[in-house]
Amino acid sequence: MADPLRPLGAQTDPAERIQSLDILRGVALAGMIVVHFHDRTTEPGGIDDVVRTLIWRLVESKSYGTFALLFGAGFAIQLRRAQARGAPFAGRYLRRLAVLALFGFCAHAFFGFNVLLGYAIWGVPLLFIRNWSTRVLIVTAMLSAASVLLYQLAVFWYLSHTVGPESALAAGHARLEVFRALNTAVKAAESQSSYTALVMMRLKHMAWFYRQPFFFMPGVQVTLFIAGLLMVRHRVFEDAWAHRRLLAGLAIFGLVSWLVDDFLFPESGFDNTFGLLRDQWLMFAYVAVALLLMAWKPALLTGLRAIGYAGRMALTNYLIQIAGIDLLFSGYAIGLERIRPVIALPMALTLFAAQVVFSTMWLARFRFGPAEWLWRSLTYGARPPMRRTPSAIDARAPAVDSHAG
Repeated sequence: MADPLRPLGAQTDPAERIQSLDILRGVALAGMIVVHFHDRTTEPGGIDDVVRTLIWRLVESKSYGTFALLFGAGFAIQLRRAQARGAPFAGRYLRRLAVLALFGFCAHAFFGFNVLLGYAIWGVPLLFIRNWSTRVLIVTAMLSAASVLLYQLAVFWYLSHTVGPESALAAGHARLEVFRALNTAVKAAESQSSYTALVMMRLKHMAWFYRQPFFFMPGVQVTLFIAGLLMVRHRVFEDAWAHRRLLAGLAIFGLVSWLVDDFLFPESGFDNTFGLLRDQWLMFAYVAVALLLMAWKPALLTGLRAIGYAGRMALTNYLIQIAGIDLLFSGYAIGLERIRPVIALPMALTLFAAQVVFSTMWLARFRFGPAEWLWRSLTYGARPPMRRTPSAIDARAPAVDSHAG
């Protein structure tokens, strides 16, 4: 995605890019589309249950987590480059987030996906903590991971001492029922034939969702933003092999967290570990192992270049994914019924392969993905050149927009 601090229309030197970030972003895109299809599957037995369980255990939430980590890394890269040039940062970064919030609102209202708006809102606090010491940021990340649970415990303690434990539990069950009723209403709206009715239902859901206390907790999202920021601060992405002990430790931490949450405390691991050991942390193991492999075998950077192209157009490809899912499974369009996991997985991977081909062909001719170009244009209030110069077209690796979240 585009670096809003680079002069309008200026190209990124390919040597300036961190190719591993592009590749990680592309792999995360693949995981996200697998999960999106997985959410539309049936629950039969046999081999379908095996596929369903593997996706749930190994992919669900990990791709989203990787994207959040890379968002934090993108913020830190923009900050570092701005400081190196002595360029202003905060104003342009906030404009960038405002445009991302616009994308996020449209993604939630028109397609039913809320990730982008959350990134835009929770990207703002990074401005205020960007210069904190590493130690303080680690503590902040831990508190952020535990924030939702700590809030829930505080509310339950307060209600237990004011209206009694039974009333406190009843209040929690009532909130859960509201949540379930809204989700049921959204699913019903997705199955009927009116797109207008569906959007109105989604707007109603958004009005509820963005008023909930959990949305005002930094949560895992900010924890991963901070992790990405720290990995850039300490140049882990640029020189992974020099940080192999750190990355090995991160991989072990991710694996242990996954084992504890999924197998030791499968029903209540979150409560027992205060959110510090999570199933989702397996993505740390994925990222660490991938970085070590690419550092150990640099030829992988060339072999995975096409996936990196998809990662360079992450916003465009993500919007294509969610629009495609909505068109395939909503009643106003194609209206597919829920499909078997053994069918959903190859469908998802086929669509991602098509996105890889599309991204490679697009970046051979253009400097930005379509959504990235629009993002950059709205951030600057001017249109940067879209087509690449003849000299850039002849280059082996196309120079496109620089790293961002």
